[in-house]
Amino acid sequence: MLPHPSVFKDETKLDINYTPPKLQHRSFQLQLLNQYFRHSVEAPGEMTQRVIVTGKVGTGKTVLAQHFGRGITHEAQQRNINLHYVHVNCRQNKGSFFLMLQRIVTRFHPTFPKRGYSAEELLQTLMQILDDQKAYLIVTLDELEALIQNEGSEPLYKLSRTEETRERAPRRLSLICILREPSWLNKLDASTRSTLQGNLIQLDSYSKAELEDILNDRLRLAFKPGNVAPETVTLVAELGEEEGGNARYAIELLWRAGKYADTENVRDVLPEHVRKAAGSVYASVRREEIAILDLHRKLLLLGISRRFQQTGGAHLSMGEAEESYRIACEEFNKKPRGHTQLWKYLRALASLGIIKTELSTAGQRGKTTLIGLPHIAAADLERELIRILQPTVRGYSR
Repeated sequence: MLPHPSVFKDETKLDINYTPPKLQHRSFQLQLLNQYFRHSVEAPGEMTQRVIVTGKVGTGKTVLAQHFGRGITHEAQQRNINLHYVHVNCRQNKGSFFLMLQRIVTRFHPTFPKRGYSAEELLQTLMQILDDQKAYLIVTLDELEALIQNEGSEPLYKLSRTEETRERAPRRLSLICILREPSWLNKLDASTRSTLQGNLIQLDSYSKAELEDILNDRLRLAFKPGNVAPETVTLVAELGEEEGGNARYAIELLWRAGKYADTENVRDVLPEHVRKAAGSVYASVRREEIAILDLHRKLLLLGISRRFQQTGGAHLSMGEAEESYRIACEEFNKKPRGHTQLWKYLRALASLGIIKTELSTAGQRGKTTLIGLPHIAAADLERELIRILQPTVRGYSR
């Protein structure tokens, strides 16, 4: 069989380092950054600025700063202002002030010697370069925790106070500091902390709806039209919301699901591909957790796993689960339990994290319980259940 064309149009648009042209659900924070740094393009050299951006993993801190940097340097170029933006990840530079300064200096002079200078000399060299080139610089220190943990207050004190030693000289260096938790600032001495805490931008976790918007935006850039079903995006968004509103995790999950679709040589990225992708990232459902379930919980799970494979959807209704459960009971020569008991089973399985339950939303006829299988592929779950059930159920033959 000839290989099916890839579901991807440009999978690089799902890369962690990609900065999209449009920033979803961070427009207010972007406007705030632009206001804080307005002097950089309207009155360069008159003042310096320091801003702290905080938020959990996957809340868009890095992409916000990079989007801002791209926009403000473009505006400065149009105004003939020599403004530069440099984004430095402290963790990737081993929490070393010296390595960070070295990276910044080499942005201006790529052949600058890598040895023979202390961190303080590199900082003085950087300021001299900015003076010589009549340039202005905004530095973002991403994952600042690594620098604080490794070297304490001293690097930030020097960076934030270096302009104060340059009387009557233009103000050329501004800072954006990115942290997961603002509590890390408590590890700094009072003097350093006072220079940084003035402007704080807090990014809240993304909601499911916001994650869907972000995913659909990336989907249009990364996938061929029509290759990803809406319910696939919904399932990815649900999983991203479960991981604390983590857009980074959701985007990676969508990419992995596309890879599973390509591996299977199919045209459509389905919820089952998402479940496989989630299982490859986090082994949330362990074999021993399934093995210790009682017989009818196993049969209910078996029916659910098979129905998901039949429908290819992201959710099942309570009625679909009951019907599939009864078929599994017939197959294993067992008398099915009633609706109330099955509802208790569902609640127990949800509490273990094996399935997910929620009420149907407005627009559907009546209210029913929707069942999701977010963390394991339905086919994998069926194989595991059959492996466990076959030796333990007497009289079973298929």
